[in-house]
Amino acid sequence: MLVRALLLACLLASPASGAELARFDVGSLAKIAARHAGKPFILSLWSVNWCGHCIEELTLLGKLAQAGTRLPLVLVSVDIPEDGAAIQATLHKLGLGEAEVWVFDDPIPERLRASVDPSWQGDLPRTYLYDRTHHRQAVVGVLDEAKLRDWLKRQSR
Repeated sequence: MLVRALLLACLLASPASGAELARFDVGSLAKIAARHAGKPFILSLWSVNWCGHCIEELTLLGKLAQAGTRLPLVLVSVDIPEDGAAIQATLHKLGLGEAEVWVFDDPIPERLRASVDPSWQGDLPRTYLYDRTHHRQAVVGVLDEAKLRDWLKRQSR
């Protein structure tokens, strides 16, 4: 019985893929980092409701994903879980239906922003490029495609 309960708890806490939404709380970044231990990944923070530039960035990421570029991508929507249908529809439309997707789940979003980066004031899009050792580089605003391709190439060495 205890084993079943622990297994169920682990399954419920697992990150979402295929545009299923995992709930992002103050401990989620540590879970994401552990899941990608020893591997580079991209953490992209965005909003479906109030960030036009986010759609521009997601379009670029979707284009790269559809072109066969290996994108170790984690998407975190700063919207609310009730926006799940709009989040999923947007990602599917942009070719990101198979991405690992999380959505903010805290009535005080500032707490979640601080758990990602204490200096983050909420500007979007905001992306973190994590190398193999998880040293991260913050990118504020839309990613530059040439710079992103260069970063991806360096990570594949």
